[in-house]
Amino acid sequence: MKKLSRGAYEDTKGFLRVAETLLEVLILTVIYYLVWRKGYDMSAFEYKGKYVLMGVYGLLMYLIFQNADCTMFGQLNRVDLIIGQIISLFLVNFITYLQLCLIGNALLSPAPMAKLLGIQIVVAILLILMYTTLYHKLYAPHNMLMIFGSRNSVGLKFKMDSRKDKYNITGLISAEEGYDAIVNKIPQYDAVILNDVSAPLRNDILKFCYRFRVRTYVAPKLTDIMIRGGKNISLFDTPLLLVKGTGLTPAQRVGKRMMDIILCSIAMIPAAPLMALVAIAIKLEDGGPVFFKQKRMTRNGREFDILKFRSMIVDAEKYAGAVLATDDDPRITKVGKIIRATRLDEIPQILNILKGDMSIVGPRPERKVIADDYCKEIPEFAYRLKVRGGLTGYAQIYGKYNTSAYDKLRLDLMYIENYSFMLDIKLIILTLRIIFSKESTEGIDKQQENQRKIEQLLKELDSE
Repeated sequence: MKKLSRGAYEDTKGFLRVAETLLEVLILTVIYYLVWRKGYDMSAFEYKGKYVLMGVYGLLMYLIFQNADCTMFGQLNRVDLIIGQIISLFLVNFITYLQLCLIGNALLSPAPMAKLLGIQIVVAILLILMYTTLYHKLYAPHNMLMIFGSRNSVGLKFKMDSRKDKYNITGLISAEEGYDAIVNKIPQYDAVILNDVSAPLRNDILKFCYRFRVRTYVAPKLTDIMIRGGKNISLFDTPLLLVKGTGLTPAQRVGKRMMDIILCSIAMIPAAPLMALVAIAIKLEDGGPVFFKQKRMTRNGREFDILKFRSMIVDAEKYAGAVLATDDDPRITKVGKIIRATRLDEIPQILNILKGDMSIVGPRPERKVIADDYCKEIPEFAYRLKVRGGLTGYAQIYGKYNTSAYDKLRLDLMYIENYSFMLDIKLIILTLRIIFSKESTEGIDKQQENQRKIEQLLKELDSE
């Protein structure tokens, strides 16, 4: 099969990315050493102390880079990589500056660290451009076959088409064609995508692909996500997975709550003057109220008043009802367009978090009327209420404003079933990156456009 001849070729991708990451960390650490040596007093580190600090600096950078997903050269687009690395470098250098102040027992000048950050950003951008170019020269996009179940599941093709540099779906086949027709077609492609395929057929196709080393992408079902979060039980010679379905443990809830209070208390220091400026801008535009309050649902279905800066005209829902906003919604004010695009309208929710209604990371709280509508179609949507609602989360980072309710549920369950302290830290860092991404703010008009594309493609497939 074609895939077998490419096996060793594909295996080099992971090794290349690791080598590129380690080389970048090494270069940026050496730059840190050179700037530090000239900018600060080195007398306390005449011997091996300076090498220890360099090691700590490099390790910290590597860990933050990995948690910020900013070394996925060739997989993420260049802009996301650059933004992610800038944020990561700022965090690394800020933590290191505090460390140097503690070691020196004095408030040191931040000028050398600011200079360091500037130099590192330039070097990082050059390396990202070089690494990404190298990746695309070495690895052509996969020639992919999509195997789809329901007709609406074809929509995944248009999402993946947005990254033609990495994914190239050149064939589609319905699961209704049957196992024999599908496996006869698979050898013509480099990779397979399984989306909304029935469990028995999916299992058979996965075994076939696994046997012949065919790269396979699977859109998980809700039960798959639940199983992924299960605990291994190794008491018997038959492997078991324990799926509790209880959400976070009491210890995890306490630790998460402590982190929320500490981080939000710190965040209020820079947020307070910014909130004042936004409030003044809203008031000057139309004289209406600064804040918008709305009933939302959090853990165990409890309702609370969520706080947001008002981005629409006063009483917007009085005339249009409870409907999602489109990209060019006339109800959105001039100031509203800016604060929605930059997520500044969400800042007052820091107060909701301090109060205990929300957490920094968690499923986005929904209105009861909207959640009830979703539950009629997807009863499992209520599973999101196993944890507190969040300011950010998987669905906000990896989804878009027009992401379907089912996809939001899958993303939120992935968070709940795989929760950890480090996952929260990672998602907080990634949130800073997506603030600058326009894609995540697409409205429902984009969803309607994709639906038209799906219908057109299905007509073409039916006519073949």
